[in-house]
Amino acid sequence: MVKQIVFGTVGGLGLFIYGLQLMEVGLQKAAGYRMQKILKALTRNVLMGTLVGAVITAIIQSSSATTVMLIGFVNAGLMTFTQSVGVIFGANIGTTITAQIIAFKLTDYALLFIALGFVLHYYSPKKFWKSLGLCVLGFGLLFFGLNLMKEAIHPLSQGSYIQDIFRRFSEFPILGLLPGAIVTAVIQSSSATVGMVLALASADLLSLGGALPLILGCNIGTCATALLASVGATKSAKQVAIAHVFYNVINAIIFFPFLSSFEAVVSLTSTDLLRQIANAHSLFKIIGTALFLPFYKQFAKLISALVRGEEEEIKYAPKYLEEHLLNTPSMAITVATKETVHTLEIARDMVRLAVEGFWADDYKSLAKVDRKEQVVDDLRFAVTNYLVELMEKELNFQESRKIPALIHVINDIERIGDHAVNLKELAEQKANKRISFSDQALLEIKEISKQISQMIDITIQALSGNDIHQAQIVLQRESQINSLRDQFKNSHIKELEEGNCDAFSALIFLDLVSNFEKIGDHLTNIGQAVMEALQWNGLHHSRIPEMNE
Repeated sequence: MVKQIVFGTVGGLGLFIYGLQLMEVGLQKAAGYRMQKILKALTRNVLMGTLVGAVITAIIQSSSATTVMLIGFVNAGLMTFTQSVGVIFGANIGTTITAQIIAFKLTDYALLFIALGFVLHYYSPKKFWKSLGLCVLGFGLLFFGLNLMKEAIHPLSQGSYIQDIFRRFSEFPILGLLPGAIVTAVIQSSSATVGMVLALASADLLSLGGALPLILGCNIGTCATALLASVGATKSAKQVAIAHVFYNVINAIIFFPFLSSFEAVVSLTSTDLLRQIANAHSLFKIIGTALFLPFYKQFAKLISALVRGEEEEIKYAPKYLEEHLLNTPSMAITVATKETVHTLEIARDMVRLAVEGFWADDYKSLAKVDRKEQVVDDLRFAVTNYLVELMEKELNFQESRKIPALIHVINDIERIGDHAVNLKELAEQKANKRISFSDQALLEIKEISKQISQMIDITIQALSGNDIHQAQIVLQRESQINSLRDQFKNSHIKELEEGNCDAFSALIFLDLVSNFEKIGDHLTNIGQAVMEALQWNGLHHSRIPEMNE
């Protein structure tokens, strides 16, 4: 029986957490960028910020995702840290929606949700429905895992000794506070801990009084996630993380002496124990926010005073795209081109940071690659949406041909960012496993990375200035890159056969060269798009002045 209890609990918890993750990923993919636009537009005052933070976090099922958006907007100067405080409060309210969903007791329909989610995700041709299917699949796995936990721990409710242990959580709240905090810190999910509390309650092992200190503890334990996420992060990220920690810890300190009174209030909200626990989780956050809101400015000043230092500013938002220019297609295309160039410049930084991190085993540089990848992804989405809206306007022949070309270019830039991430991961493998390369291999890596760096610079000049001469150089460089790839691969395979290098370093070397070559392919596509745009315009000189204004 012990084996069944342990395996059932651990397996059910694993499915529960995995289901939460699938819900988060699916909802972010389906609505992430739309949520960013809403968050950006509606956070001009702290009350609205709190409401928006709660709603968005409830929709995308992740206070961490909301926090990432906040970091981007603060870094980009779209909102101050003080404005972001309200969203932090709201995100803590929104994250309690998971417990409210679980309290509906939909475990009998878990397999139906799993089947429906699978069909939507794997057979739907549209990205939105595939993402929604992933969410539904996660929803089903969440309840299936919860049911497994409930059935596994139910035999424990028959033992008076076990019942006595859980009864003591109500009599001595400090005994429940610590396990709640520790479990949440270990599994990195307050929602998962609350799910376990609900499973214990449904197995008649926990009363409302015993559940409250566990919930209070899980809200302290979730601070570990924020602190871990802020290690090596930007100043703004650390400020948001510390604000999250202070908010939760101070709330717990305020509520702890009044748990018995709080229990009496919560018991009036429902006759169902699971709903009471879910309501307690929500009320804890709502009341805490109400206490903090009048002092949000002082709270922001305190966090800003605690977290100081310089920080690199990363622009998450478009710099040039203006909605009002859509009615003037020629100007709209100009700003879209500038935004595309801006995105390529960020992708260039990603490649540079990955290469620097490779040579110096510099984890700080490598960490920046992931942050910039999010910027590139967001800008690609923004530029594409802008151009799609522009296609609905009245366009002349030249304008109608430029738009699809720009869409292809921004997609190529996004792929360059993906290959930069691959380079970053290979650099991490080299650093983590202390892999060494032969002198010849190091020279070859240096040569191909140098050629790609130059090729990116030339591509930026060609795209920003519509320079046919630079575009031609880009196309010429492709054959040079391909030649280097073949030469270096053949020489390295020969070194491997002769026993001059080990298999793992050879594999990393070949992957590095392959990713550099693929970056060259996408740069060639961009150069070709510039050439074709000039041909469509019927131009035989080297530049189009209007695109450089």
